[in-house]
Formats: sequence, structure tokens, C-alpha cells
Amino acid sequence: MRCTATGSTATTVRRVPAPAAGSSADSAPTIQGAIDAAHRRGGEVVQLSGGTYLLSRPLMLLDGVTLRGEGATSTRVKAGPQFLAETGPFGGHPLITTNGATGVTISDLTADHSGDTLDGNTTNRLDEYLIDVRYSRNAVVQRVTTVNPFTYSIAVVASTDFCILGNATSVATNGTYDQLDGIHILDSGFGVVQGNTVDQGTGTDGDDGLVAHSIGDPVHDVAYLDNTVRGGRHGSAMQIAVGEAGAYNLTIRNNRFWGSTSGLITGYYGGTGPVTGVEVRDNHFEDNSGPSVDFYGNLEGIVLSGNTASRSGAFTVVDGFGDRVDDQGNSY
Repeated sequence: MRCTATGSTATTVRRVPAPAAGSSADSAPTIQGAIDAAHRRGGEVVQLSGGTYLLSRPLMLLDGVTLRGEGATSTRVKAGPQFLAETGPFGGHPLITTNGATGVTISDLTADHSGDTLDGNTTNRLDEYLIDVRYSRNAVVQRVTTVNPFTYSIAVVASTDFCILGNATSVATNGTYDQLDGIHILDSGFGVVQGNTVDQGTGTDGDDGLVAHSIGDPVHDVAYLDNTVRGGRHGSAMQIAVGEAGAYNLTIRNNRFWGSTSGLITGYYGGTGPVTGVEVRDNHFEDNSGPSVDFYGNLEGIVLSGNTASRSGAFTVVDGFGDRVDDQGNSY
């Protein structure tokens, strides 16, 4: 399975110069103004120069627009000291949200939520997420580094036709937050999560690394490929988190799941929906203190094949119609 989303296809570039080094100026009006103008002109690339851009409020991407930096080591978009005074369209605190946009791209920058300096423990902090792809179609997030989150780092919510490619997430705080997932796909379908480095375990606050999550709608037709993932103290490397809607047609292939409380598990939250058509193939599980794979619940068509484990726990799948568990390569 390969990424079919193109994101924005804009080629015309609208440049935003960086603030002076050490500037405390609010860059949100300038960047949002450039996004708005790029949208009015039918879609353009809003090119952020190298530097640090402080934001007093979330940025909202619009149809046809690319928001691009000069690389994660050069361009940093950062929540400023007044950031929590404003909210996103759903009451949370996203740094960048797509909120219904079609054909959009976020790329080549660091997104800094400033959770190490702000008190992000607001009552609505889990209503929106650091990078928030929401109610969108044909969205791409690539080569983005997220740091200092106080909510999920990259989330795709109620969206279709998306690609999350070559990003890096991390959690470094200790004893400040909970539920800090890395890449969280919620009620969404037809997407690819590939080549990402997810590390929720540097500090003690991290939760699951990758999540496929259903609440009101199933999560379906999503491929998780070639990722390197460490879950945090509160979670697993990857979880299929199920409500009544369930999950189907998931491909989990050629990932490295390491250093976590468990590797790949199912979990149930407010429902016992079916988990069907899940292929878990050619993954490596390393130094996980709990099981490598632990699938239970209403299962059908679960295939485990070609996986290996080093100093990691057992592979367990509760019997269901069409399930197949080949011999896995274990080296405990």
C-alpha cells in the first residue's frame, strides 16, 4: 500500500520572512494572513524562512495551501506565552489545524507546543491536538518534528485520504501530563502512516506511540509501514483502541516496536466493536516488557506472519474466524 494523497498541489510560493533572532513578536497574524491570501488565490505555498515564529493562537490551514518550512532544524513554529488565551474551532489548543480543509500539506518544520513552559493542563486540552488534521480530505503531514506536547502530537480526526510521512514525535516532560500519544488516527480511513520516528518514552509522561482509534466511526483502511516506535510509560508502542464502531482493514508491516510496556495490543473504550481484517507482518518487537502482540475481543481475519521478537513478550491472539498466526521468530 502506498500513499495516494497528494496534499496541496500548489507551486506558487508566498514567502514569510522570519522574525529577528530573539524576537518576542507574535507571528500568528502574519502567517495566518499569508494562508488566507494563498487560499484566495486558489492555493499557494506559504514558505516560512528559517527562524522561530511565536504564535498567540492556532494557525488554520485552508483549501489548497501548503505550509512549509525550510526543514525541521531551521524553522520552528512555537506556542508563545499568550497561546492558551485563544482556542481552536473545537475549544482545544492545536498549534496547526486543517479544520475541514481539502488538499493541504504541512511540511518541513518543527512544531513546538511549549508544554514544558506553559501549563497545558486545561480542561479542554484533549479536544484538539498539536498537529490536528480534522474533517479533511487529501491531507499530507511530512517531515514535521513535534516537541513539548501537552496533547497528542499528530492526530487525524474524522478524515479520509491522508498521509503521515517521515515525521518525528517525542515527549520529554516528567510528571506533568498524561495521554500524550504520538500519532493518533481517530474515526478516519484510507490513509498511510509511514517512515515516522515516534518516541514517547524520553520523559515519563508519554502514552501510546501509534493509535488506531474508533469512537463514532470505524478506523479503517489504514497502513502503518516502516515506523520506529517507542511508547511511553503510560502506553504501548501501538494500540488498536476500540469503541462500538470497531476497526477493519489495517495493515501493520515492517515496523520496529521497542522499549515499551507492550508492543501491539487491542484495547476497549466504551464499546466492544469488531476488529477485522488486520495484517501484522514482518514487524520486529524489541525490549518490550510485556507482550509483543496481545489481541483479544471480537476478532476476525487477524493475520500474524513473519514477525520477530528480541527480549520481548509472547504473541497472543484470541481465536476468531479466519485468524491465522504463523510461527513468529522469538528470541526472548
